Amino acid sequence: MEPSAPQQPAATGGAAANRPGRLPDVNAIGLAAPFRWLGGAWGDMAKAPLPCLLYGAALGLFSYWLVRSLYESNAAFWVLALTCGFVFVAPMLAMGLYEAGRMLEKGEKPTLPRMLFVGGAVRQDVAYLGLALLLIYLMWGRIAQLVYGLSTYRLHRTVADFIAFALNTGEGHNMLISGTIVGGIIAFFTYCLAVVSTPMLLDRNTNVFAAMATSFRAVTKNFIPMLLWALIIVALVALSAATWFAGFVVIFPLLGLASWRAYRDLVAERGAA
Repeated sequence: MEPSAPQQPAATGGAAANRPGRLPDVNAIGLAAPFRWLGGAWGDMAKAPLPCLLYGAALGLFSYWLVRSLYESNAAFWVLALTCGFVFVAPMLAMGLYEAGRMLEKGEKPTLPRMLFVGGAVRQDVAYLGLALLLIYLMWGRIAQLVYGLSTYRLHRTVADFIAFALNTGEGHNMLISGTIVGGIIAFFTYCLAVVSTPMLLDRNTNVFAAMATSFRAVTKNFIPMLLWALIIVALVALSAATWFAGFVVIFPLLGLASWRAYRDLVAERGAA
C-alpha cells in the first residue's frame, strides 16, 4: 500500500484571520462608545494640537472661501447643496487625521507634512473608494436639483430669495421635507459605506470590497450606537457650518481622530479568532 500523504494542519487563530478574502470580526459596542471616542479624540488632539488645528483651519478656510464665492455669485441653491453634501467627501478629507491617530497610537508625534501627504492613502483601493464617494455625491447633487426643480417653477438667484422660498411657502416646506428624507437616506447609506472602510484601507492591506463589507457589518451589528454617532457627526458639522466653518478648526480634527478610534473599537485586531 502506498503511504498516505501527510495531512496539513488546520489553520487556526491568527492564520485563519489573515487568510486572503477573510473579513475581520466586528465587535459589539454600547451607546456610550461615541462619547468615549470623542473623549479619547480630545486627549489625542491635546498631544498634537498644532498640526491638528492647522489641518482643521485649512479645511475651514477652503470651505469658507468656496461657500462665500457661491454666496456672492448668488448661487443660492449650491450653497445649501455643497454644505449638506460635505458629509459625502469628509471621510476622504480626514485621511491625514486617521494617520495622526495611528501615529499617536504607536507613541509617535504627528507632523503636518505627514498628515498632508499620507503614503498609505496612495494606492488603488483608496482611489476606488474615493471615486465611489464622489459618484454618490454627484448623484446626490442631481437628485437635490430634481427635488428643487419639482418644487417650484421659479429660479431663486439670491440667497435671501431662496431662504424666503424655503421657509415661507408651502412648496418650500415640501422641498425641505422631501429633500431631507431622500438626502438622509443617501447620506446614511454613504455613512454605512465609509465609516469604517476609509480608516481600514489606510491601516490594512485589504481591498475596497472587504473594507466596505466590514463597514456595513459594523453598522448593522451596532445599529443604535452607530446611528447615534451619525447624528453627532451631523450636529457638529451643522454647528461648524453655522459659524461659517470657523468651528472646523476644532471640530473637524476632533471628528477625524474620533473616527479613527471608532474604527479601532469596531474592527477586531489582526490575528483575532
